[in-house]
Amino acid sequence: MPAFPIVPTCLILAALLTQACGPDESPLQPADALAPVTPAAQARVAGVASPANATVSPLPPFNPNNFVRQVTNPLFPLPLGRRLIYKGTEDGEPETVITDVTRDHKTILGVPVVVVLDRVFMSGELVEKTFDWYAQDKQGNVWYFGEDTKEFENGKVTTTEGSFEAGQHGAKAGIIMRAHPVLYQITPQEDAPGVAEDKARVIGLDVTLKLPYGTLRHCLKQAEFTDLEPDAVEFKEYCPGIGVAHGRDIRGGTANTSLTAVEQR
Repeated sequence: MPAFPIVPTCLILAALLTQACGPDESPLQPADALAPVTPAAQARVAGVASPANATVSPLPPFNPNNFVRQVTNPLFPLPLGRRLIYKGTEDGEPETVITDVTRDHKTILGVPVVVVLDRVFMSGELVEKTFDWYAQDKQGNVWYFGEDTKEFENGKVTTTEGSFEAGQHGAKAGIIMRAHPVLYQITPQEDAPGVAEDKARVIGLDVTLKLPYGTLRHCLKQAEFTDLEPDAVEFKEYCPGIGVAHGRDIRGGTANTSLTAVEQR
């Protein structure tokens, strides 16, 4: 699944989608063009403006002895006991997402991870429950070690599709947030072949968001996508001191959720 301020960036939707700039947005340079990531995903990351030679940036070497106990990356902090509440809509129904940074303990590949619980409610009914696992290295990169996810219908589990754990069945840890994001950089977030293969492309470094929670500045904006669903693209904004503040499906879905409250429990 994995948890939002930005000086909004107007994106050219590369012949597939046209999107006007909002009052706080400024257009990208005309030279920016949609770049293929892999054959399955090329031309489908609509609106992800980037240089034509963009490629996936390699991750730093994974070293289980190179991690710290807390996740303090400014764009993806995970203080224990924090609750983030998001509200929005999906397929015309009201949606609420509650994210809790738990005090649970789990070790993956020799690394103690922070356990985050995400719950999705549609019209008040629980439809998805996910435990996500994160840890931060000494350089400040936040690694993603997998998820235990369940979808529900009428109170019963219908699928656990998308669940994986780094170190099992060929899955590896990805990075959910780099210590020093670079514009147009592409980062593997999830690396479980055939199960979860999410990637993210940075498309804005200084975005301002006006949300129900308030105005958030100096946010990072990413386009997130996967070869497993080549027609799906989601834009997310990550804001200092918050983490994810807003998410919106651009292709392959209708979800649009915004941060409404931050609590410490």
